[in-house]
Amino acid sequence: MSGLLRYCLIGFLAVLITACTTTPKKTTPLPQAQISKLKAMSMPDRLPIPVQGVRASQLTDTWGAARSQGRSHEGIDILAPRGTKVYSTTEGVVASLKGNNLGGKVIWIIGPGGAWHYYAHLSGHKHGLREGDYVKRGALIGYVGNTGNARHTAPHLHYGLYLAGKGRGAVNPYPYLR
Repeated sequence: MSGLLRYCLIGFLAVLITACTTTPKKTTPLPQAQISKLKAMSMPDRLPIPVQGVRASQLTDTWGAARSQGRSHEGIDILAPRGTKVYSTTEGVVASLKGNNLGGKVIWIIGPGGAWHYYAHLSGHKHGLREGDYVKRGALIGYVGNTGNARHTAPHLHYGLYLAGKGRGAVNPYPYLR
């Protein structure tokens, strides 16, 4: 075996061993008492627009538009310059700050009625925001960007609303924001 091949094989084995033996990060449990109280509340009929400076007349209903791989759009896109402030549409618990391939940098918030509010393509989260934090309606949570599968598009916030759990039971948020 050549020296270079042996070096590459040893490096690969070291990475594999590390990956298999590294202890996964512990996640902070969500505050179940607060979540239970939120679920017992009614979800509001109207929600504030989550992007600073955007008026209702500037919104476009992009719900259901065709997307790649046969998907349809489960939310609306709110165009704004990169770095524009994004606010929570509801009081609630920050349930997840873990990014994903489609949404890039995202925030999931559980609000009244157990509704899940999804903020995607962010350029970043508010400094110090953590999973399990309780936020008030109108609290700064992040900044408009174009991360995830939106990296070749204009900066915008993708806002989604799910009534049956995280990523389940999508409903059109547009009528709530009008």
